Amino acid sequence: MSSPDAPTTTAPARRLTIARAISEAIGQEMERDANVLVMGEDIAKLGGVFGTTTGLLDKFGPERVRDTPISETAFIGAATGLAAAGMRPIVELMFVDFFGVCMDAIYNLAAKQCYFSGGQVTCPMVLMTSVGGGYGDAGQHSQTLYATFGHLPGLRVVIPSNAHDAKGLMLAAIRDPNPVVFMYHKALQGMGWLGTVQRSITEVPGTDYVVPLDKAKIVREGSDLTLVGLGLSVHQALDAAEKLAGDGVSAEVIDLVSIAPLDRETVRASVRKTGRLLAVDDDYLSYGVGAEIIASVCEAGITLRSAPQRIAFPDIPVPFTPVMEHFVLPNADKIVAAAQHMMEPSAND
Repeated sequence: MSSPDAPTTTAPARRLTIARAISEAIGQEMERDANVLVMGEDIAKLGGVFGTTTGLLDKFGPERVRDTPISETAFIGAATGLAAAGMRPIVELMFVDFFGVCMDAIYNLAAKQCYFSGGQVTCPMVLMTSVGGGYGDAGQHSQTLYATFGHLPGLRVVIPSNAHDAKGLMLAAIRDPNPVVFMYHKALQGMGWLGTVQRSITEVPGTDYVVPLDKAKIVREGSDLTLVGLGLSVHQALDAAEKLAGDGVSAEVIDLVSIAPLDRETVRASVRKTGRLLAVDDDYLSYGVGAEIIASVCEAGITLRSAPQRIAFPDIPVPFTPVMEHFVLPNADKIVAAAQHMMEPSAND
């Protein structure tokens, strides 16, 4: 028997990629709840093109980890029916760009099921999907489409910027009675062939925990300017904030985490303090998350020291040519330039 004065030992901290964190969360929830199963293309034997289901087939077998035919309409429609019948399916849409062939199942069925039934039939389904460009995959495999899903009532929409949040968000998403669109950015996923922003690889507890599906986070405090991002653009904003600090500009960085519901109050509280707002989004510019963030602040009547700005992907299909694609993608340098302009006295007129 150890002495009561002996030092306590703790498990060593584990650093995981987002891919491993998602897979761990799904596995833990499958152990806890027999109603949880996984469906999609290449998610069983391969473990998912983006590593989201690695190891699950060996542990749970083909009844609960199901490779499907290449028919998004069929397997997402099936997942919606399984959710209505009391199961908790997790279904992977390999690329968010493929949403067009299965949008009826996502929106007219999954998102509206609870409303149409007067709350009698819920849809506890997780639709996880990859987003993001920068890989020369052209307009069929490179979009983010955050606003497309955030615009639709009945869907919860989240995107983690780091592995800790990825696990907690996935556990919360599986347990939620609503359909949750769980987006993960390729540049943060931790797959060697994609390259990964190292900041997204974080300490992840092996225990059970949840991250709220409706709460933004302040990931860097500041006093001169509020930078709002989601997914990859959180890291671009953090890199920009470091550069701005060298010029004496204190930038606060907010990770939205959730697109729907949108945590408007955290953003408003920050902008009340800083008086300046720059929203960064790698989705299309028009009718996007950045516009919604700016509208939320302006509608609250918050006094601003300069006009709010947004950086986003222009309203064009994603180019295939790498030089053209990277030219139009948001990055830290674009954020710094916009922020410096907002800090100029002329921007306050």
